[in-house]
Amino acid sequence: MVDAKHRSVRVVMLPWLAHGHIFPFLELAKKLTHRNFHIYICSTPVLVNSIKPKLSHHPNNYSNSIEAVELHLPSIPELPPHYHSTKGLPPHLLPTLMKAFNMSDTRANFSEIVESVKPDLIIHDFLPSWVTEVASSLNIPSIVFFTTGATLLSFGMHVSKKKDEEFPFPEIYNDSLKKRYMKFVENSYARNNGNGFQCYERSCDIVLIKSFRELEGKYMDYLSASFGKKIVPVGPLVQEPVHDDNEGMDIINWLNTKEKSSTVYVSFGSECYPSKKDMEEIAHGLELSNMNFIWVVRFPEGDKMKLDEALPDGYLGRIRDRGIVVENWAPQIKILDHSSTGGFVSHCGWGSLMESIRFGVPIIAIPMQFDQPWNARLAEVSGVGVEVKRDNSGKLCRENVAKAIKELVVEENGEDIRRKSKETKDNITRKVEEEFNEVVKEMLQVIEL
Repeated sequence: MVDAKHRSVRVVMLPWLAHGHIFPFLELAKKLTHRNFHIYICSTPVLVNSIKPKLSHHPNNYSNSIEAVELHLPSIPELPPHYHSTKGLPPHLLPTLMKAFNMSDTRANFSEIVESVKPDLIIHDFLPSWVTEVASSLNIPSIVFFTTGATLLSFGMHVSKKKDEEFPFPEIYNDSLKKRYMKFVENSYARNNGNGFQCYERSCDIVLIKSFRELEGKYMDYLSASFGKKIVPVGPLVQEPVHDDNEGMDIINWLNTKEKSSTVYVSFGSECYPSKKDMEEIAHGLELSNMNFIWVVRFPEGDKMKLDEALPDGYLGRIRDRGIVVENWAPQIKILDHSSTGGFVSHCGWGSLMESIRFGVPIIAIPMQFDQPWNARLAEVSGVGVEVKRDNSGKLCRENVAKAIKELVVEENGEDIRRKSKETKDNITRKVEEEFNEVVKEMLQVIEL
C-alpha cells in the first residue's frame, strides 16, 4: 500500500477534451497536491496551453506539483490542432473529435506517457473507452471521475439498464426529460463510445464524482447499487477566489457601488450559446425585472457580431444605469463571491451549478442542452434555485424571465430559496476539508505496489 506521508503518489489524469471537464480535474489535482500527490494532466496542446498559466500564476504556484503533458491526436485534415477541444469547435465536428480521441494512435501516445511516468494510479473521464484497457495492460489501477452529477447518471443508468423497472425518483422523471435524454444519447458521446457505462464497469471498485452527499446522496446510493461500486463524492471542486489580483476590477468596482444582493449575474458558460430569439427574450426579461445585472455575452466561432447588433435596438443606452453587458469573459468566481450578487441566471451547466451553490447564490436556470435540464430540475427540488418556464412550444418568454428573477432575488416568496442557498453554502464550507480526507483515504486503498 502506498503511504502518501513518506513519498509522493504519482497520478496520471486524462479528462475529456472540454473546459467543463478539464477544470474539475485541475481542481481535484490541486487538492491532491496538498496531500503529497504529484499529478500529470494529459490533454491536447491547445488545452495544455490554457491551463499552464493557471498553474504557474496561481499564488500557490502549482507548476512544481502538477505537470501538464501534451497528448497528440492523429492528424485529420478537417480537425486542425486548434479544434482539439470542444471550445470553439463547430458542432458538426464533435463526432470527429470523439473519433480522434478514440483512435489507436491516441491510445499509443497515452500508453507511452504512462510507461514513461510510471504512475501509481490513473484517474480518467468516461472518454475514451480504451483507458481501462491501457491501465490493466500495465497493471496500474484506474478510477473513473464523473465531472457531472449523480442525477443525470442515475436517470441514464435506469434508462439503459433497468427499463422495465419503475424509476425511484419521480421528482426528476417525466416523459419530456426521457425524450431529451434519448436525444442526448443519440447525438452525443454515447453514440461514439458504444456502451457508455463499460469503462465504469472495468475500473476500480470506487468511482469519484464531482458532487456532495447533501445535494445528491440518494442518487449516489442508487448509482452505487447499480454499478456495484462505491460512489465517492469529492465536493464541488470550485476554484477559490483570488482577490489580490487585478482581473476584472472594472466590473468588481461597479459591483462595489450596488447594495447587498441587488444584482444578478448572467452567463451561459463558455460552450453554450442562446439562440438569437432567446437572447432577445433574456434581454427584455432583464430590463423588465428592474434589477441590476452583469451579463456576459459570447458568440460561437464564425458567428461573432457587434453587441449592439445582437441586442434589441437602443438596449445598451436604456440599461446603462443598472446593467453591464460584457463580451466573452468576466471574473465569475469574484462576482459570485461578492455580497452585492443576489442571483445567477445560468444555463445550469454542472460547473456553474456547483459554483452558485458553493457561494450561496440562488440560481435562475435557463437550461438548453446536455445535462442542463436535469441540473435545473435538481436545483428546484433541492430548494436552491428555480427554472424559468418556457411555453408549450419550448419558447422562452421575457415575462417569465423577469418574474423568476424578481421572485428569487427580492420578493417574499423567494425567501426559502435564498435561505436554503445560504445554509447549503455554510454546510459545504464546514465539511469540505474533512470529507476530502476520506476521498484520499479511499484512493490510497486502491493503490497497491
